[in-house]
Amino acid sequence: MSGKFDTCFFERYAQMSLASLLGREFDCLENRDRPDLQSPDGKSIGIEVTRAMEESRDAERDLLMDMAGITKGRSDYETDQILRYGYAFGLGKGRYIGAKELMYWKMALPMRRIIESKVDKCGNGFYGEFKKMGLYIFSKDDLEERDAIKIMHYTIGCQKYQSVKYNRLYLADVNDLFVCNLEDGLQESSRMLRYLVSKEQREDFYRKAVEE
Repeated sequence: MSGKFDTCFFERYAQMSLASLLGREFDCLENRDRPDLQSPDGKSIGIEVTRAMEESRDAERDLLMDMAGITKGRSDYETDQILRYGYAFGLGKGRYIGAKELMYWKMALPMRRIIESKVDKCGNGFYGEFKKMGLYIFSKDDLEERDAIKIMHYTIGCQKYQSVKYNRLYLADVNDLFVCNLEDGLQESSRMLRYLVSKEQREDFYRKAVEE
């Protein structure tokens, strides 16, 4: 792996997507630690950013093919950007991986395991307490709406008896952002919104994330 492994690309990408798709409330989020994104006052909004990948031989094989540059269909522009910056998320259709993000995905846990880990840490006070606490999960795999609904309910179940819990769950694959409201007492129809991310938006998030 060439270059320094830098998770801040994904944290910046997450912040850009939230600000662009959900509004000005997320404009001022700062890249910190425990959790990764925080409002300047350290009290209003806290969002932990992480990643999940399917646990299978096929997923591992696809990852290795991407790393080796075997995956076909990449444009000259995308190739240049990946080689220049070392990141691929946000370019093309999400099938590529850059050298600097290799460890980010190699260390990814399957979705259920990462949710269990992050929910447990939240409940134990690892991230402190914020008025609004969010969990933002990047997925290497494409997510359908039915997948997002299952993940949302699994998260609600995992943190059901905790006093400190996430208010929002953000699920991001390269083409979508699913925003899930985890608050108690809501009607099912009002719990989740799906935001489609255009090619132009992806490239804008990518450019800002690598250049900051």
